[in-house]
This record gives sequence, structure tokens and C-alpha cells, in this order.
Amino acid sequence: MKQDYESLFTPWKIRDLEIKNRIVMCPMGGTSIFGWMEPSHFKQESANFLMERARNNAGLILPGIAPLKNVFGGQWLYKGDRKFAKLKEYMTEFHKTGAKMFVQVTAGMGRSMAINDLMVKMIENKVLGTLGKPLFNMDYICASASATPNRWWESANSRPLSVEEIEEIIDAYGKTALKLREAGVDGIEVHAVHEGYLLDQFAMKYTNQRTDEYGGSFENRYRFAAEIVKEIKKVCGEDYPVSLRYSVVSKTKGFGQGAVPGEDDFVEVGRDMEESEKAAKFLQDAGYDMLNCDNGTYDAWYWAHPPSYMPENCNLSYVSHIKKFVDIPVVCAGKMTPEAGSEAIRKGEIDAMGVARQFLTDPQWITKMIEDREADIKPCIDCHNACFTMAKYKGTANIQDLEDAMKMARCALNPRTMQSKKYKLEKATRVKDIAVIGGGIGGMESAMVLSDRGHNVTIYEKSDHLGGVFIPAAAPEFKSRDKKLIQWYLKQIEDRPIEVKLNTEITDVSALKADEVIIATGAMAKRPPIKGLEHSMEAVDYLSGREVGENVIIVGGGQTGCEIAYDLVLKGKKPQVVEMQVDLIPVKGVCLANSSFLREMLAFKKVPVHLETSLQEIKENAVCIRNKEGDCFDLDCDSVIMAIGYDSTPLTRSSGKIHLVGDAHEVGNLRTVIWRAWDVCMKL
Repeated sequence: MKQDYESLFTPWKIRDLEIKNRIVMCPMGGTSIFGWMEPSHFKQESANFLMERARNNAGLILPGIAPLKNVFGGQWLYKGDRKFAKLKEYMTEFHKTGAKMFVQVTAGMGRSMAINDLMVKMIENKVLGTLGKPLFNMDYICASASATPNRWWESANSRPLSVEEIEEIIDAYGKTALKLREAGVDGIEVHAVHEGYLLDQFAMKYTNQRTDEYGGSFENRYRFAAEIVKEIKKVCGEDYPVSLRYSVVSKTKGFGQGAVPGEDDFVEVGRDMEESEKAAKFLQDAGYDMLNCDNGTYDAWYWAHPPSYMPENCNLSYVSHIKKFVDIPVVCAGKMTPEAGSEAIRKGEIDAMGVARQFLTDPQWITKMIEDREADIKPCIDCHNACFTMAKYKGTANIQDLEDAMKMARCALNPRTMQSKKYKLEKATRVKDIAVIGGGIGGMESAMVLSDRGHNVTIYEKSDHLGGVFIPAAAPEFKSRDKKLIQWYLKQIEDRPIEVKLNTEITDVSALKADEVIIATGAMAKRPPIKGLEHSMEAVDYLSGREVGENVIIVGGGQTGCEIAYDLVLKGKKPQVVEMQVDLIPVKGVCLANSSFLREMLAFKKVPVHLETSLQEIKENAVCIRNKEGDCFDLDCDSVIMAIGYDSTPLTRSSGKIHLVGDAHEVGNLRTVIWRAWDVCMKL
């Protein structure tokens, strides 16, 4: 292990509880020990997930949120002894790892509840809402401090919680905490004065317009959170540790409006640093024993769930500042790197480093770091393609697939995460010679799975390198983790008995002496019949290094087009985006944290965006476009980049011993590429 990391592996205390090291696995939706959308129960898949991370040297583990009241069915979490009895048995084994566990319990989501179209209908149609109440009581699930617009469907206002309901929640926290303590759980984390969830909606002025004892003054707005910890301490004793998930600053300009990095001249409607200094001390004095910190709200979601575009350690300076105002331990999360985390701990700026989604991608990453095998750590690339696919654009509610809503915390890069029954590496009953045509991510992932199962594998790649289209995709400066992922793949291929034949183009699959053939030849950019198309370049050309002029038109406002626009801004260019739909990135699967960053950063950088506008013609120094009113006009430019998507280009069709993976099968993202590779290769 690097000497620089030594401070990460020193013990520390939360109240009287000693933690063996300073790496905290932060909570992630979907990893709840009690389930998530389903009625609360002891969830074995989560239990296995948490145990594996504990056995791989995590110091403190925080499972994902356990709703205090079931989202589905509405039963209080403390009711039902069977799940707590199973938890007690589990904690006996868990503690043998030397790790500690706090269970995070949420008061609720309020206006942050990611409602979908069906939920919207239940809110807006009283009859449907009444019929659905026994299953999904949307009136309660979305209840908040005040009547404020839902983040996902602005015309749906939350109902203010009554004082009696608040008192019920406080009482339920005490009863739940006692059950957890009796089950051997080391502490409880209260969720949350953080990220704009329910308790945060009470704490912030822009979401709390109450005039009773839970609104108005500073003390009243933070009263709910304070009374919860006091109740827990009353029931469980002063020595039972209670952590609070806490966002230092909100970085929020208004409903549905966040402040991007570098945007300092804005009016904070949530919690600013001056209030946070006061709030942190107030919450400590109320009884909290630790602050588990980040920044943001659902209106500025990219601070709490940083995509690749956010800087590394994006919350560290804010969290280290707030530590000056409290005497209790402070944890910092948000794209933390071991280097920065270790240094901040050594300097006394924070007490521990919080890490979340890296644990989804590689459960052994701490062990590998200890063993000086950092090159073998598969890096999380902050894509949110499987762990957090809640998405929306103008005119939609949450368009996430139901399966993703039910099964969060899966990983695009590691299919086995939270899917251990479905994705397994089992030795093949008969060793085969298998050819993989194409050395991109799909081809390399297929080769690795097949090799690990015992097959003899050869990769045929027509270029002089592996990596495929993901190499140009990783070119922008904000894609540093994507670049690390490529290096990880190259090392894994090198470490396995996989033969690689570069500069070898296969045109006749039948000529290969192979028992099975994997086709991973990717896709080609769409080429629409647009006059003057020869005056443009494809997105992959630009990302591969082709020069562009000062003024650049990007045709296509999807994720790739917006990323290119941002990259051009960072290079000092002047991009404009032309998009046919009503909003940028109008697709499923791209997390709102990612898409809202790009929309708001391009707006902050004053990038012209032409929505509901179609391309008519490309000229030598201009494009002709048509807007939604039917008016045609020219936009002057030096370069045109086409980013309108791809079509699969399989070398041949799937049949018999020939199997398609990656974009050759269906154009998608890394999740579809990697999961498809496993789907195919587990069966060969």
C-alpha cells in the first residue's frame, strides 16, 4: 500500500464506537437491508452485497435507505419482528469481519419522490388515488413541509404534513432505532438533512413556508431533525451512535434549478454556508454523533450524485470548512479519491472518506489498494446507467423503467452487483475454441468472461489497438475515469491467456476455425440524406482528434452532442446545438443528475441551443435550419459535427455458433454492451 494512504487505515471513533479504518461505504438506493420499493423484509441479496464489502476491508458500512414507512403498503418499519430476528443472526457474522454497520432510515422523500406517469395519475385523479391508496398512498409518500412542486412533475404539489404525522414519524424513529440496537446494529443514520429529502425540505426556506412550530425561524425549521435524534437517544440511550446525512450547502437557485461548479454569483434559496455553520452546531448539540456530508438537492442533483463532468472531490472544500464548527466526526463524500481523502484526514480537515458507487463496480477495491494492486481496480465511471437511471426532460415525469426503479444499485460495468443469482462465472463443461471479432469493450468483456470460464479465446481486431469507439468517447478531459477503464481492460486482457491479433480484419466468418464466434463489430454513425453532408464530420471524428474551427454547430442534442458542446466550451470554442426534440437529452436511461448538469452548464456558459429545430442543409460555412414555426434561417459556422446516433453494423447475422454482442447487436451504452456480453458468454 502507498504510504500516502496510511491515514485512511487508522482507527477513529463515533462516540464510543471504534471504527477500524476511515473508509465509509455510503448508502445507495437499492442496497437497503430491508428492501426498498417492496414491503420491508430481510433482503438476502443486499445482505450478501454488504457482507462482501465488509470482508474486503470497508470500515463502516451504511446500507441504502430503509423507509420508516413502507413505500408499498404503508406499514411502519418497526413492525414485524421476523426481519429483525434475521438481522440479529446476520450481524453476528457481519461483526466477524471487523467492520461496523449503521442502518440508514429515511423519514421520506417528499417532493423529491421520483414519481412516474402512473403515480402522476394517482395524484391528479382523486378516484384513482383513492383506489390505489392501500398499495401506494401518494398523498402520504409525497407529503412535505409545505405545498411545493414535485421535482419530477412540477404541477403536482406536495401536501403539508400535519403536526400529528410529524410526531408519528419521530415516535417511529425511536421504535425503529431500538429494534436495530437490539439486533446488534452498531448505530443508526437519520436520512436526511441532505439532498432535498423530507427533513431537508423542512430545513430549507424555499421548501418550508409553514407558520407553526416546524416553520419560520431557524430553530423551527431544524426542529424536526433535532426532535428525531432526541427521541432516539431517549429510547436507546445516549451512548447509541446516531449519524445524520447532511448536505453542507444546497447549491440551489430555485425549483428545478441548480448552480453548477464555477457559478458563484447566484442567490442561494436553500442552505448557504453561513446558515450551515450554525445548523451543523445546532444539530450536534441536539445529539447527533456524526455528520455524513455532501452538497446539493434534487434541484442541484449533480452535487450529491456527481457525474463524470463534476470535478473530483467536488464537495471536499465545503465539508472541511464545516468541520471547523463541530466537535463530532465529519465524513465527506462526492467523487472522493484516496489521495485527497487521505491528505484531508491527515490534516484534520475531515475524519473519514465516504465512497459509494465504486463499491458497486469493484467490491474488492480497498483490498486491492492495500495489496498495491491499484491497476486491477475496475473504476466507477460515474455513468449512473444502472445504479440510478431516474430520468426526465421537459414535459415528462420520471421515465425510468419499472425494473430499474425496483432494482437500483446494479452496476453497468459489473453485472454481478446485486444480481448474483442471474450473473455467475461457472467453468464450462466443455472447453471450446472461441473467436471474438472486434476488440472494443463488448469484445474484451466477452473474451474475459469466456477465458475465465476456461475457454480458449482469440480476439481479432482490424485496427492496431484494443478499445474500439470507447477510446474517442473517453477523449474529453472530464472523462479521466473512462480512460482508466480502458487501461483496466487492457491489463485484464494481458493478464489472461487470451490471444490478441491486431491489424487483422475478418471478412469471412466461415473461414475461422472456431467452435463459437462472437461478433462485436460495433455500429456506424447515421448518415441522413441531408444536402451538403460532406461538409460535416461525425462525432467520433471530432473525438478522435480532428480539428474544428472557432464556431461549431453540433447537430443532435443527445448526451454525446451535449458532451461535445461542453468539451468545446472548455477548449474556448463557441458551439451551438441543434436538436429536433423539446429538450436536450430527451431519452430514457440518462440519470437526471447527468442530464441536468449538461443542460445547466451549457446554459451557464451561454451556449445557444435551438430546440424543436431541424437541419435542412449544410453549407461550406453555415447550416440552414427550420424552427418549430416553420421559419428557415442560416447559422454561420466554421465546422459542423453530426451527433445523431448510430446504426448496428454486424459482420453477419446471429445464427447457430455466431453470436452478436455490443452495438453490433443493438446500439446502447456500456450497460447494454457489458450485460449482453455476459448474457451470451455465460451460456457457451
